[in-house]
Amino acid sequence: MAGFKTEPSVWRRVSEINPNLDTRVRILGKIIDPQEGFFVMDDGSGNITVSYSDESPKPEELKQGLLVRVIGFVIPSEPIELQAEIIHDMSKLNTKYLDILRS
Repeated sequence: MAGFKTEPSVWRRVSEINPNLDTRVRILGKIIDPQEGFFVMDDGSGNITVSYSDESPKPEELKQGLLVRVIGFVIPSEPIELQAEIIHDMSKLNTKYLDILRS
């Protein structure tokens, strides 16, 4: 019996996400507007709304200014949104490595 395989995520900047080609992406940016069940983040190329469930692995507190990496599914709405699978706290990342991490 074949096992279930999740499509790999690809690094994208918000401005590069194409809902016709991208299904599952990884983005890195700062939370600019945290709300209950979703937040808006900015990666320097644009903003995107990221929704999440209580079951999504995430940092204890999602606060404004927190640097996060989101792995999630592209929701082809207008504007494009993400449904987060995993949200990682990247606040301890040395910011001089951001361009390397994004490449």
